[in-house]
Amino acid sequence: MSTGIEWEDSGKAIAVRIGGVDVAGYTYLPDDAQRESPRPNFHTLRTLAGDALSVFRPHDHTWHKGLAWSLPHLGEDNFWGGPSYRRGKDYQWLPNNGSMEHQGTLEAGMLEGRFRFSHSLTWWTQSREHVVDELRTFEVSECPEGNSWTIAFETSMQNVSGHDIRIGSPTTEGRENAGYGGLFWRGPRDFTGGRILGPDGLSGEELRGRRGEWLAFVGQHDGTCNHSTVMMVDDELNEQHPPEWFTRSEPFACMGPAPFFREEVLFSSGATLTNRYSFVAANGESTADRLADLADAGRLALQNLKVGSRL
Repeated sequence: MSTGIEWEDSGKAIAVRIGGVDVAGYTYLPDDAQRESPRPNFHTLRTLAGDALSVFRPHDHTWHKGLAWSLPHLGEDNFWGGPSYRRGKDYQWLPNNGSMEHQGTLEAGMLEGRFRFSHSLTWWTQSREHVVDELRTFEVSECPEGNSWTIAFETSMQNVSGHDIRIGSPTTEGRENAGYGGLFWRGPRDFTGGRILGPDGLSGEELRGRRGEWLAFVGQHDGTCNHSTVMMVDDELNEQHPPEWFTRSEPFACMGPAPFFREEVLFSSGATLTNRYSFVAANGESTADRLADLADAGRLALQNLKVGSRL
């Protein structure tokens, strides 16, 4: 049973506890290699039962970092990490791995029973061109149903590059059904082969590229043999709502709403682009009724996260 939310700031990362369990770490000053596109990330994520829900720098994709806002095709630049996909040339390592850099903390503390953190960031290409200013806010809260908790996440990006930028994905570059990019979750290795669940009873990797308000993943943990449910919910305020989803169960567990999956989005010079999502972490497996309740909890967390000030 939870006894409330506690938090601490190390000067590099935030740690959030619920009922004494370290449920979420958020590193805002990463020290990753440039080729991995250094950017803030959530890791380790845990259920209220203490089971791990994320992986950091897996050997197959060292640029995957738990839960992170990651864009592989911001114009010609890569803010996802790793090699870049180019039409007719497959993946190749290019000198284009940018970084998202913390500038200052704007808020950190409790608000009406929720933990709230807000900070400003600047985005730099590998050649040190300043292209984006970002205001990012998230809140951690407990869900009404009692065995789950949420992260409500908002990012507002302003194009300060002085030129228009097109945001896309490997699919907009020509790779079929690989439209990843956005708020991306990489699950733990023991979730490989788990179940992907969507609205209206849909399931499986056929959900990749489909539109929906939310997507869920149920996996089982080594050691404890517990099951857990992870859900991501898209905010109806997002321009691409409901989004297409990128998800996999094999050879590893991952998912994320992909607002730039199949069509490039014009990010005009001086414009601000805002996206909002919730991440729900729940103990145990989930029936259709429970999934509906978790989706409601994700919506409530987004409603409580007031739309932030614009840059």
